[in-house]
Amino acid sequence: MTQQFKGTALITGASTGIGSIYAERLARRGYDLVLVARNRERLNDLASRLTTATRQNVEVFPADLASADDLAKVERKLREDASISLLVNNAGIGTHTSLLDSDVERMAEMITLNVTALTRLTYAAVPGFVTRRQGAVINISSVVSLAPERLNGVYGGSKAYVTAFSHSLHRELADQGIRIQAVLPGATATDFWQIGGLPVESLDPAIVMSAEDLVDGALQDFDAGKLISIPSLHDLEAFERYEASRQALFSQLSSNRLAPRYATN
Repeated sequence: MTQQFKGTALITGASTGIGSIYAERLARRGYDLVLVARNRERLNDLASRLTTATRQNVEVFPADLASADDLAKVERKLREDASISLLVNNAGIGTHTSLLDSDVERMAEMITLNVTALTRLTYAAVPGFVTRRQGAVINISSVVSLAPERLNGVYGGSKAYVTAFSHSLHRELADQGIRIQAVLPGATATDFWQIGGLPVESLDPAIVMSAEDLVDGALQDFDAGKLISIPSLHDLEAFERYEASRQALFSQLSSNRLAPRYATN
């Protein structure tokens, strides 16, 4: 059955792993694609396969988002291409190495990609979405955004930013027709682990989800309008209680009086 045309999805980190699965799933849903990643050869192979399988238009856009010049080119594409209706901020790097064992330049590069590039691309896309009163942003965060004590602190902090940024975007943009989702993968079977220095085979298989299942679950949540998607979480009520408790704190966090626990005799 022919899918209704949904516009164009621009996906970063699209050549492998989660990004490539998003590309395949979204093309089958009727989206044309702009595939952004550093490896032109992988992008070309993916584009060829998807064009043959889905007959959607697939544009290859090689770019290193850690490069200011390349990032600016993708920003310009997002500002100028009015067909783009979905931005998937998937590009990112991580590591399991502790702070004291990590190179600070590598950590700065992680912040540039995980935080700065994601922010700039979102800022490039959203004004056009608002003007057209439609559009969506999917930000790939991580479960460590809720558990920053796990893995590397810079990585966890960068993903905590992505989740917090997504909450704020949703608050600002939901009534303007813009949909926001933060996807929080747990351990996922991609080359993320190998690049970070820990082969996925070293992990307990019981905690490792396939990229296909991760994306399929996240897209079900996207269809349902869910802001936060955690496909690996079985006890959803536990998260809902956590979120309700977090929101219940809002009215108590600022006061002109010192809390009574600080009173002196």
